[in-house]
Parts: sequence; C-alpha cells; structure tokens
Amino acid sequence: MALPKTRHSQTRGRKRRTHWKVAKPAVSVCSNCEAPVLPHRVCTACGFYKGQKVLAVREA
Repeated sequence: MALPKTRHSQTRGRKRRTHWKVAKPAVSVCSNCEAPVLPHRVCTACGFYKGQKVLAVREA
C-alpha cells in the first residue's frame, strides 16, 4: 500500500472532496391526483401507478 512521504494540507483534501455532494431525489407529479411522487413508485395519496389503480388506499 502506498504511503505519502509528506502530509497533505487540509485545503488539498477539501478540494478533492468538493464533489462529494448528496443529490436531491427526483420528484415527479402523480397523473391522477397531482401529488408529488418519487418516479417509478405507486402514489401513496391515491394508489395509482401509470394511470391504473394498483393499491387500495384508506381515507383518514
């Protein structure tokens, strides 16, 4: 395993890590009820997926 001869500065390490960012999840809109939904998931508000009723949702 390689060992550095000299210590890297804090700035150098931080420059390397500038691209370690968390991406925001993509959010789409339900075609039935217009609620925000993660892509390729059943809508938890109405139970529709790709225009078809897939899940029976209880009303509170």
